[in-house]
Amino acid sequence: MSGYRSSLPVGVAIIAVLIGILGFFTLLFGILVLVGVTASAYFGAPVFLGVGGLTLALIVIILGILELAVAYGLWDLNMWALVLAILVLIVEMAIYGLAGAFISLGFLLSLVLFIYLLAVSSHFS
Repeated sequence: MSGYRSSLPVGVAIIAVLIGILGFFTLLFGILVLVGVTASAYFGAPVFLGVGGLTLALIVIILGILELAVAYGLWDLNMWALVLAILVLIVEMAIYGLAGAFISLGFLLSLVLFIYLLAVSSHFS
């Protein structure tokens, strides 16, 4: 059916909003770190603090932008956002597994989200 658009499942909407909120605060934190590093460099902090802090700030800013993009993509039911979200969940579950925390709340939450996103994957295009 050309032009057919699947409706947004409530669970995907909730996940997209939560990732969007996380992305906003991650981006805000990265900007605050960047401002702090810039201010500390201005007031004579050691150079390594500035370079390490700048690298951290840029990584956090990029992560925040990526989270916002994934939230937007999930809201629009874009397949790339679904794939990226599933890949992140797989990495998280592997990290929990390597840490020996298979029964942890984080692992269980990642597993539930993974199964749910697979179940609603037919809504994505």
